[in-house]
Amino acid sequence: MSEKHSNLGPIDPHLNGFPAYGVIQEFKRAVEEIEANPSAIPVWQAIIGQYPPTYLSQCENAIKWSNRFVTNQLRTVMFKGRPGASRKAREVVRRLTDYTGNKTHDRHIDFDECKRIGLNVKAIEQDQRLQDLVLTVHHCYMHSLMNTPAYKIIENSRGAAFVKQIMVAQRV
Repeated sequence: MSEKHSNLGPIDPHLNGFPAYGVIQEFKRAVEEIEANPSAIPVWQAIIGQYPPTYLSQCENAIKWSNRFVTNQLRTVMFKGRPGASRKAREVVRRLTDYTGNKTHDRHIDFDECKRIGLNVKAIEQDQRLQDLVLTVHHCYMHSLMNTPAYKIIENSRGAAFVKQIMVAQRV
């Protein structure tokens, strides 16, 4: 087999381009630093003052929703009918949402680690045709995302697409 492409990314909801876990973690750090040293208020005020109203709540809700969704999918699909399905699902989600351990949204969790954390997965490298199809779709989307103002693309099997794009101001 050639290069290994089978991997998964962390559960890492983003709001306005920022990781929800990172925002919450940074806010907690601000509170701790200000409690320890009130002279740090101006530094943190400049950062936290940029948050739009309800931003922290939106981050918390995004985290709760994504965790609940993935936990439910694991419990009712991947681990359906298995002993301890709920516990297994919660443990996998705990590992996939470990913001401190995962460090970044772009982190690849490789096939072996996916197996270690309890996921029931198969490597796409075991099926050359499937791998070629998956990589073709991946490369098409990466090309579109890197060479157009698009930052989110959702398509269905009927050719209907939803594309979000960065709005760029036109010079007159």
